Amino acid sequence: MASTTRPARARALTVAAAVVAAVLGWALLAPVAGLDLIVTVGTGQQRIGAAAVIVATLVVGLAGWGLRALLDRLTGRARTVWTVIAATVLALSLLGPVGSAVGGGTVAALIGLHLLVGLVLLLGLRTGRRTPA
Repeated sequence: MASTTRPARARALTVAAAVVAAVLGWALLAPVAGLDLIVTVGTGQQRIGAAAVIVATLVVGLAGWGLRALLDRLTGRARTVWTVIAATVLALSLLGPVGSAVGGGTVAALIGLHLLVGLVLLLGLRTGRRTPA
């Protein structure tokens, strides 16, 4: 039981750490530094607030956790496959801020937040079964 519980606990802590990191990053950028994080949505614009940051990070984190758990069941190379998929998704996620953020400062800030969350999840969800040597 401990071998099953340990990765689950580590992965839950990873998702929680990603949420905390994202909120702290957002707080430093928006309320503290005064940067308006505004993106174009459809024909309008939307300000990125703490709730959006929390929900987006939770959704991505839980989806990543689910994928990693599935890979653990399907392949002995779950860590390697996870790393490739997660790095690809992280790289593709950077297209979002580039295409929708309003202003250069917002583009840079949102890319930073994507990288922060993505790296926490990518590295943290690598825990668990190792690829056989």
